[in-house]
Amino acid sequence: MNSWTLTYNGFRPEGEGLREALCTLGNGRFATRGATPDGGPRTAGTYLAGCYDRLDSVVAGRTVTNEDIVNLPDWLPLTFATPGSGWFHPDTADLPLYRYELDMRRGLLLRDLRWRDGEGRITRVRQRRLVSMADPYLAAMETTFTAENWSGPLRVSTGLEGRVHNCAVARYRALRGDHLTGHATGTEGDLAWLTASTRASHVTVALAARIDGDAPAARPSLGLGHVSSEHVLDLARGEPAVLTKIVSLTSSRDPASHDPRSSALRHVRRAPGFGELLARHEAAWERLWRHACLDVDGPELSQNVHLHIFHLLQTLSPHTADLDAGVPSRGLHGEAYRGHVFWDELFVLPWLDLRFPEIARGLLRYRWRRLPEARDAAREAGYEGAMFPWQSGSDGREETQTVHLNPASGNWLPDNSRLQRHVGLAIAYNVWHHYLATGSMPTWCGELLLDIARFFASLTVRTDGRYEIRGVMGPDEYHDAYPDAAVPGLANNAYTNVMTAWLMLRARDTAQLVPHLAPSADELARWDDISRRMRVDFHDGVISQFTGYGDLLELDWDRYRGVRRLDRALEADGDDVNRYKASKQADTLMIFYLLSSGELSEIMERLGYPVDPDLIPRTIAYYLERTSHGSTLSAVVHAWVLSRSNRPQSWKFFTEALASDVKDVQGGTTAEGIHLGAMGGTLDLLQRCYLGLELRRDGLRLDPAVPHRLGLVTVPIHYRGRRVFIDADHRVARVNGVPRRSYTRGEPIMPGTGDLGRRIIHHRERLGATREQVAEKAQMSPGYLKYLEENADTPDTGTLYRLANALDTTAAELLGGGQDRPPGQGPAMAHPTLERLDETEALRLIEPGGIGRVAFNGLHGLTVLPVNYKMHHGDIVFRTAAGGPMDKELRSGVEGVEIKIGFEVDRIDEANREGWSVLVQGPAHHVPPEEVDEVAGAGVTPWAGGERRLYIRISPHQITGRRIHGV
Repeated sequence: MNSWTLTYNGFRPEGEGLREALCTLGNGRFATRGATPDGGPRTAGTYLAGCYDRLDSVVAGRTVTNEDIVNLPDWLPLTFATPGSGWFHPDTADLPLYRYELDMRRGLLLRDLRWRDGEGRITRVRQRRLVSMADPYLAAMETTFTAENWSGPLRVSTGLEGRVHNCAVARYRALRGDHLTGHATGTEGDLAWLTASTRASHVTVALAARIDGDAPAARPSLGLGHVSSEHVLDLARGEPAVLTKIVSLTSSRDPASHDPRSSALRHVRRAPGFGELLARHEAAWERLWRHACLDVDGPELSQNVHLHIFHLLQTLSPHTADLDAGVPSRGLHGEAYRGHVFWDELFVLPWLDLRFPEIARGLLRYRWRRLPEARDAAREAGYEGAMFPWQSGSDGREETQTVHLNPASGNWLPDNSRLQRHVGLAIAYNVWHHYLATGSMPTWCGELLLDIARFFASLTVRTDGRYEIRGVMGPDEYHDAYPDAAVPGLANNAYTNVMTAWLMLRARDTAQLVPHLAPSADELARWDDISRRMRVDFHDGVISQFTGYGDLLELDWDRYRGVRRLDRALEADGDDVNRYKASKQADTLMIFYLLSSGELSEIMERLGYPVDPDLIPRTIAYYLERTSHGSTLSAVVHAWVLSRSNRPQSWKFFTEALASDVKDVQGGTTAEGIHLGAMGGTLDLLQRCYLGLELRRDGLRLDPAVPHRLGLVTVPIHYRGRRVFIDADHRVARVNGVPRRSYTRGEPIMPGTGDLGRRIIHHRERLGATREQVAEKAQMSPGYLKYLEENADTPDTGTLYRLANALDTTAAELLGGGQDRPPGQGPAMAHPTLERLDETEALRLIEPGGIGRVAFNGLHGLTVLPVNYKMHHGDIVFRTAAGGPMDKELRSGVEGVEIKIGFEVDRIDEANREGWSVLVQGPAHHVPPEEVDEVAGAGVTPWAGGERRLYIRISPHQITGRRIHGV
């Protein structure tokens, strides 16, 4: 098994939907499902991040409005035919070979097939498909044809298809999906184009295509909503022929664009050929993988980890950071949940914070931009602050449907899931975690968290000395009302109430970080009171999911064992899941997912609920027996909360979550789109849970509980602007290669250098030492040494000196490859001192000569140039070219008038974070010809070479200097 590829052999129509979703290619701006370009069955889909549209439909006698992510025109169509045969369709073809391979390292989808036509002619077809990670507007598909046992013409038909609908989810097909209208097609030179607009949101999209390759140019045929062209390849037996389709996708949402059609044409016209396009694409993916590295032992585990990272980055890439887009729960891989944004970011952003903080920040901005809408929603509901919707799309309105279809019964039922107010808690948690990871709390982030705090504070009602929250739903989703109640909603959901208490504390902290937004003293006092008096219910020695949960009936689990969607099964049986102690997914246990045992104990003690040592494991065991795991997120949360108390059970849930999409454990749902929250959650589980990685305001802590079967976990993270390398197994954890359990904010870090890795390799090979030998001598892990050799990173001072000693060299020599970066990027030592140099010491330092910088007022303003210099009889002498800038601009043109300049020399010791600088000020003189021979004896040799026969002398009038001592 190759951990970087996902392979499918043979054409299986019943499995195409799943394969299409898992073989989706994207770049964070748009994605295209892995549908075949020819024939059926196929569920083609191309989705642009943030492109939504609303349509009205009549359901069960009522008109409902739904907003969907829009299925955009299909750029894939390409098929072929041998002489006398019909167009190729994989579902009807004789296929001695049919193979798809997803190459996750390179972001490529490959198809390899052999087709035997009715005449026995065998044609080999190889395709390579990409959605460019280098240029977010481009995609391409290269097809190579080889006639194995025949020669002759091969017809190839290719096109753009705009007559598409949203129809990928069976239970939505009773609703309208005809979002595109106003189609237009045309050509411009050898390019074809197609445009269409969404019906309600009026987003115009454009596709433009270019055909490269071995076939003569063909004039496209223009239809109403589609473009096609037919090409003829003259195949010679055994000789490959290539046809490449390069497309660009643009929209009226794009920046720096006059209109989508002209923009699409420009993008595709300037696009390079497939080879260069591929090279740039692969380079972009290589950079992403370097930051996203999360290595585990075992090919199957590694394959699933790579798959989750791959699809997360295809949905949320650096290109997403500049878009107005959120975290779609099913990625850009299908139409399930209509492409809406729920609370899945809670499981995704913590991983991104420590790998790609700029992406996480962009996703938080999606929420901030919708803050006015959330404020309006709160005000209309009678609350303060900002009430974010359970389902969000284009503008932040509540997009949760009012009815939903139960496919088990065929009934349309009320949908009360909009009562999941806890989505705001997820947003606030992500704001705070982003602050802990980056050290940054921008004003807009503070504004977001504080307004969410205002909403939850106003949601509380004080009763009998306690604050309660009523009329909500928890994450469970099965329970939306009390049995036989006329009004939906529950009281005192434990997760909502405990996290509200947590939020009140974080809001007070945030007010100190953004003091200009600080609430009034009265409001702060109320928040403090809520953090001490929130109500939490208990029954049978465990935390109650909500008030009255302990009074519900026990379910006959033997009858419904293995049924993941109990709500649907019970409704089909004429029953109601609200009557039972049964959960779809973790609800109360989400408290233990987000809060460490220490944090939870502090909050509960503050609330006046003493926590005995067995409360958490007792509560986990209680709800574990009563959960059907009807969501892929359930396995993630249970793996997390069991990681300390029941490691075998935790491992079981972890491996289920890791394989949930590959094995489609929810029974057909992955074909409708991958589960992005579960994918992000498994990665965060590896990164934070099993490593015990806890972010605090004073640094990070490690308390690893790595399962033995996971082997060595290797994680480079981006923490507060610094790269930190962590690797751990079930025995020991290492930070930057050294066994330890903490990393504090103020630790000195050596500035990164692209040459450090090459110099380590050079000295290791010079010694004839293995990586393991050097690592042992340097007291670090081989994995970290490998990482330093292959990545430009920032080792700490102690690591650098140990490594230099192990390699029989110096720290300065290892850093000597840093001439391609500015010096001094690391922080200061703990207690630096600044010394002012007297003139004698300053002259002593610059006496040996070397490189200095000349500063003068040039023709275009202040100019600073480096030169090689020597000291000659107390003067500074350097050479330059006759007629050059310093020749012309260091002459006053007036007899007896001198031009005074500055001359600076410094030396920087990056290893010890110290150095000195000397500044010389005085007049510059061109050395006259009669004195050149004498001055030439100084031996000045310019590194720049060339004809530099003009000598310039600086007579020091003032000399000053400073020295920084690192310790």
